[in-house]
Amino acid sequence: MSGSSPGYFVAFEGGEGAGKSTQERLLAETLVAAGHDVVRTREPGGTPAAEAMRHVVLSPEFAGLDDRAEALLYAAARGEHVARVVRPALSRGAVVVCDRYLDSSVAYQGYGRGLGPDRIRDLSLWATGGLLPDLSVLLDVDPRQGLARFAPRDRREAEPGEVHDRVRAGFREVAAANPDRYLVLDAALPVGEIADRIADRVLADLRDRA
Repeated sequence: MSGSSPGYFVAFEGGEGAGKSTQERLLAETLVAAGHDVVRTREPGGTPAAEAMRHVVLSPEFAGLDDRAEALLYAAARGEHVARVVRPALSRGAVVVCDRYLDSSVAYQGYGRGLGPDRIRDLSLWATGGLLPDLSVLLDVDPRQGLARFAPRDRREAEPGEVHDRVRAGFREVAAANPDRYLVLDAALPVGEIADRIADRVLADLRDRA
């Protein structure tokens, strides 16, 4: 579970176009400048096997993939990623900065697909041996504003608007139920302001652990 290793695990969550990748990069740069060992990674992905599963779940080539099969593939990719990348990095005391993690599955498959958030959460907890982030950063964005930033490129981005609305509601519900683990920020704020707030929280947490 979170807090059980010498490292620190922060995951970035949110809907499409929220700016997760930008904020993940900025946080990693700040932490490296402060002298921390940082591992940047993403989900689904992070290992060759998990990246292959990413292609299946996100590529338009596999449109119509069964919802349960999709959920199982996400969990399988997550289990591989945690075993090969995340846990080893945490064990050596690194800061792991991840673009999406377990709560994305809860939001997209549990809420968006209607498969049930508890069932999806339990599946990923089993796949990862119960690993949760020390901090999850939710960049909250109106789906229509987020999707307007680019043309849909993969299956997840191309979902109907009502699916993205359910995903956003799911993220908010998960964050509200886990206030100690979540930092919720308005994705419409200036990029620099968001980055500063995230860095302040993470650096404070790391100081408290020292």
